[in-house]
Amino acid sequence: MQIVQLIINGILLGGIYAVLGVGMTMIFGIVKLTNLAHGEFVILGAYASTLISTTLGVDPILTLIVTIPIMFLIGMGLQSGLINRVMLKGSEPALLVTFGLSIILQDLMLLLFTADARHAGGAYSSIVFNIGPISIALLDVILLAISLVTIIILSLFLKKTYLGRSIRATSDDTQAASLMGVSVKKTYGIAMGIAMATAAVAGLCIALKWTFYPSSGGGYLLTAFGVVVIGGMGSIPGTMVAGVILGLAQVIGGANWGQLISYLIMVLFLVVRPQGLFNK
Repeated sequence: MQIVQLIINGILLGGIYAVLGVGMTMIFGIVKLTNLAHGEFVILGAYASTLISTTLGVDPILTLIVTIPIMFLIGMGLQSGLINRVMLKGSEPALLVTFGLSIILQDLMLLLFTADARHAGGAYSSIVFNIGPISIALLDVILLAISLVTIIILSLFLKKTYLGRSIRATSDDTQAASLMGVSVKKTYGIAMGIAMATAAVAGLCIALKWTFYPSSGGGYLLTAFGVVVIGGMGSIPGTMVAGVILGLAQVIGGANWGQLISYLIMVLFLVVRPQGLFNK
């Protein structure tokens, strides 16, 4: 039964890792950009959800109504007004811009929110269901449901809508998409906005699950990168599988060995199958 408990915990944790990496994989696959500020954007979403929940006295999950559109507009504005301009000079300047954004955001959050730990608690945070020897926290089930809904909606959007098809066309061949009337720069801006919106969801999950600091973004960036490496660049379904793999590695390895096992798996994929599980 202990093995079953570990598998359940790994799957529940994997849901958070999946939504953490889905924004990263979109930018990798569509914009062809390594967004080094992704971790800081996630922590920014965590702070936003926590502050709105505390100020208005509402459930943290309801703050997504506010944080998702705001983060979308911020991401679209950054890509359209800043990153698109430097991408004309090559991928390296754009990479340096995202690195600079990560430093600026980290220092700004430290200035505004201090270095104290924050956490967004809900009324359901301490509820645990016991099914025989198996224990399942209600919070973990809710976070898994949020992650699944986010990934399903994003997958349907990319497959079923005209805008989603234009995003996928831009990802496959920017020149051909441009010849067919797709505005590549506008598409990049929308893709970054969507990635930022998913970062708001990931930030909420982190704020509900763990404590966080202004400097917490670096660790979550590495986790998101691991999800991209294992799942495959640009693969939305692959993020779910990769998240579960990393979640199982963390749970099985425990506090002492979990991170090491996760990084070893990531390195193994880079050596054996660098394109990931779900990428051609």
